[in-house]
Amino acid sequence: MRIRRSCWIPVCLALLSLALLGGCRREAPEVEPPRPGPIAQVPEAEPDPRPADEPPGPPQLPPLFRDIEKRTFQFFWDTTNELNGLTPDRFPSRPFSSIAAVGFALTAYPIGLENGWISREQAVERTLTTLRFFRDAEMGPEDEGRSGYRGFYYHFIDMDEGHRYEPWVELSSVDTGLLMMGVLFAQSYFDGEGEREQEIREIADELYRRVEWPWLQQRPPLISMGWYPESGFIQHDWTGYDEAMLVYILALGSPTHPVEPEAWEAWTRTYEESWGVFQGQEYLSFAPHFGHQYSHTWVDFRGIRDPYMRERGIDYFENSRRATYAQRQYAIENPMGWKDYGEHVWGLTASDGPQRTDQEYEGEEREFRHYSARGAGLSVAFDDGTLAPTAAVASIAFAPEIVIPATEAMHERYGEHLFSSYGFLDAFNPSFHYDVPLKTGRIVPELGWVASDYISIDQGPILAMIANYRSEFVWKVMRRNPYIREGLRRAGFTGGWLEEAGEAQAAAGAAGEGGDGPEAEGGDRVDEDAADAAPGKSSSGPSPDRDGSQAANGTTRRVQ
Repeated sequence: MRIRRSCWIPVCLALLSLALLGGCRREAPEVEPPRPGPIAQVPEAEPDPRPADEPPGPPQLPPLFRDIEKRTFQFFWDTTNELNGLTPDRFPSRPFSSIAAVGFALTAYPIGLENGWISREQAVERTLTTLRFFRDAEMGPEDEGRSGYRGFYYHFIDMDEGHRYEPWVELSSVDTGLLMMGVLFAQSYFDGEGEREQEIREIADELYRRVEWPWLQQRPPLISMGWYPESGFIQHDWTGYDEAMLVYILALGSPTHPVEPEAWEAWTRTYEESWGVFQGQEYLSFAPHFGHQYSHTWVDFRGIRDPYMRERGIDYFENSRRATYAQRQYAIENPMGWKDYGEHVWGLTASDGPQRTDQEYEGEEREFRHYSARGAGLSVAFDDGTLAPTAAVASIAFAPEIVIPATEAMHERYGEHLFSSYGFLDAFNPSFHYDVPLKTGRIVPELGWVASDYISIDQGPILAMIANYRSEFVWKVMRRNPYIREGLRRAGFTGGWLEEAGEAQAAAGAAGEGGDGPEAEGGDRVDEDAADAAPGKSSSGPSPDRDGSQAANGTTRRVQ
């Protein structure tokens, strides 16, 4: 399931640029570096009580969630390189940027703006800086000194120059997809008439139109996980069900390099291997929970269904809700006997862990891992006692009635060590107390192993899905994007808001107001003259983790 210049700037100019930027921009509130310790909470004003005759709505979010949102937003705002818009894969150990992290960061800036944490001017400036970097980045087939090729970008790139980080880094289809979701979100959100917001829309359009999706169809109609300049195409394709739903939706919606609808048919053809009953829930299973979250971060799947889900009688949103309940029930049953698992402490996904080591636990040898895909499901599941707050918190829109108490419980029980400057650290393992060298993190007496890093692609869904729960914010913006709607339609989705959008488009066309053209719905001013834009600026699953761990569905997962 499932991330991510030829000339060096002289040091003096870089320092001068930093000084000028520091003097010109409005300073964001400073947040101290991550540290363990209690966090003072500032209660929110309670909303007015509902009228007696009004039916009860979804659960109200307690003040803790506002604090989580603010801290998680501040993570993206503070750690991103403000000179080029590149966001680190992780922090505070930040050796490289992840292009998937940039996609989440581009989504975070409007959330910060809507909440009053930054000004529109600040959000526009940071977004433009980011988009301009990717537009101007050096592209080509060379194995060094390039950021991408044929519209795709390398999974991990240098934080300063933006070049491919190291030879083990692949040109990634899914991480480019996560980046493009953020790019299209920015295109639809910044709908002002000013030149700078127009430029955001134009560059976003150019970046999306550059991506040559069919180039990665080496075994048509499926899309390969990526490409290496040294060895060529990765010999694994994206097959369902996992986070690559967004890859196919983007590829189907492309106005310049689309794939055909048979790609979605082939993608869903393997679903039968993953449909079944697990922990009392009948659903399409994928063990690590990020596969049930990533595409949903941007796409509102409520009430819209493709042919497969129409046959099953549910939609993908309901599928993720059932998967969330199955995660909790797995923790309640706790078949492996891990410490602290239960009704309010649960959540398995791709996350950090203590170390790749085999140790004895309750009389038997158990495998522990560093960064790895962890999960509970019908197949290819792995559980070493490591829990990730993002698995639960980022599921808030699916099942608030179980996510809210889980979030509060993790904060109350472990917050002194797990909750810090930028919200929840990535993961913790109450069962790991072994005296071995740790890859990352630390051992806390009576608590076990606790991560020392925040990971961007785990932070991003937390922030965006809380926003979706509160007001459907990210979903509403992305419903306006004509490319997302077209991708869904070509995949065979019908019903709900998608049908309503089609009717509105037809009505607008009948009234002579266009449809999904350059000025369609909410400022999607697409530059149609760019339709034949060159696919990038050519100058002439994902990677295996370092422990060799295999992710769910038999594919390798991203290196951390």
